Amino acid sequence: MAASNTSKVIEFMMFVGKLKQVQRTGWVLRGLKNVESVADHMYRMGIMALFLDQSKTAGINKDKCIKMALVHDMAECIVGDITPWCGISKEEKHQQERKSLEDLLYTGASLSAIQHGMDAMDKLCKLAGGQTGQEILELWEEYSQQITAESKAVKDLDKFDMLLQAFEYEKLLQSPKKLQTFFDNNKGSFNSAEVNNWMEELQNLRTLHPHDGSDGSLPNNGYVKKLQE
Repeated sequence: MAASNTSKVIEFMMFVGKLKQVQRTGWVLRGLKNVESVADHMYRMGIMALFLDQSKTAGINKDKCIKMALVHDMAECIVGDITPWCGISKEEKHQQERKSLEDLLYTGASLSAIQHGMDAMDKLCKLAGGQTGQEILELWEEYSQQITAESKAVKDLDKFDMLLQAFEYEKLLQSPKKLQTFFDNNKGSFNSAEVNNWMEELQNLRTLHPHDGSDGSLPNNGYVKKLQE
């Protein structure tokens, strides 16, 4: 790999690394502090995709779902985590994210140029370059369009991870139903039979253990304090 290409790949990796610091906006808007990052969210989605049962979803490509889970929010390293409560339409969000991703995957756009007003997903893919940049952009576009079985499966994982995280915060804070709005807004919205089964079990857990945050599977009270600071 030529030195110039190598430097672009390193710059691309540094952009993606910013996702470790981008907090998930939905939790911040609910008054929680020191919440999960976008990188945290995408990582667990990738792990969840390993559990998708291909026999239950005709024609699904599990490996593609894993890759899609890992890139679906990549543009947020530039545009931030835009939610329905941010006052930006889905169309505008898509346009901003695409411009950023394309620039990062296909060109050597400078850090200062991207951070000072160049929109978002058309930019990220230019730094990665070549077949890798093209694959990332195609995966992101496929997820955004929500037409294929894989894109719909990954959208289910996106929503389920959010609801699982909501339950974890409710347990940590010992505040049952504190984040009920997230569950209400996504009721009956899952396509996958498998994720629907997970959702049923999660609802059972919320009913049976609304106050239990001490089973050893979650961080200790020091982390609870950080959520409230």
